Amino acid sequence: MCLAIPAKVIEVIDDKTVLVVSRKAKIKVSSVLVDNIKPEDYVLIHAGFIIEKIDAAFAEELLSFHGEILDEE
Repeated sequence: MCLAIPAKVIEVIDDKTVLVVSRKAKIKVSSVLVDNIKPEDYVLIHAGFIIEKIDAAFAEELLSFHGEILDEE
């Protein structure tokens, strides 16, 4: 089973790399698999790659679920 992490794009570094934030972690990830990534987009990250754009409501739902799993409030 694979686990994708929801994140928000905060900076486009170049045409292949973006900076995202998920929970409190900032991570550089590859954007080569998905076109037209821009700041403020919500995305799913797997193995260092953006695999899909998602809407903000779904991202918040996933982040909440991840918080429950990690026992965070």
